[in-house]
Amino acid sequence: MEHDATPPPSAPIAGLHPADVARIAARIDRPIVLVGMMGVGKTTVGRRLATMLDLPFVDADEEIERAAHMTIPEIFAQFGEPYFRDGERRVIARLVGEGSAADRKILATGGGAFVDPQTRGLILDRAISVWLDSDVDTLIERVGRKDNRPLLKQGDPREILTRLRDERRPHYEQAAIHITSGQQPHHVTANKILKAIDAWL
Repeated sequence: MEHDATPPPSAPIAGLHPADVARIAARIDRPIVLVGMMGVGKTTVGRRLATMLDLPFVDADEEIERAAHMTIPEIFAQFGEPYFRDGERRVIARLVGEGSAADRKILATGGGAFVDPQTRGLILDRAISVWLDSDVDTLIERVGRKDNRPLLKQGDPREILTRLRDERRPHYEQAAIHITSGQQPHHVTANKILKAIDAWL
């Protein structure tokens, strides 16, 4: 007889029962926007969160590439970072919408999005902003899996990530919610976010 280690759908997940998840989901009245450094897990955690809440998931970087018909590295190389940030701001404004219940979704943003004052103001005003934070060692391990990070092609990744994290911290700290995403499974981070949103609303 085979042993099935998969819990039944009704089983509690990392301390949150499905009934609690449903209760929190019913209280969410605007988009949830994940901000933080590249490699912190915004996309992976965001997808898990969207599944739990039965909400759409959108990756801002994917939407930017779709709108520009170019990859982000290509946009950086051809037009530079200011041009990219301008397009990023417009795409995020469209995705966040009016910040109402009709705009509910999980939105993962690029690492530098929340640093832009206009983009940050828009997110703070119209969404539930969640800063996913992590130590540099974890970021190094995660970003090493991909070769599509324009800002990391300018030198030593550890030095760049450390500097960017220090520079961006004052901006990230303005987010409504701060969650540390370490080496734990992504569903654990997603549950921590839900508990924090429940307490914040």
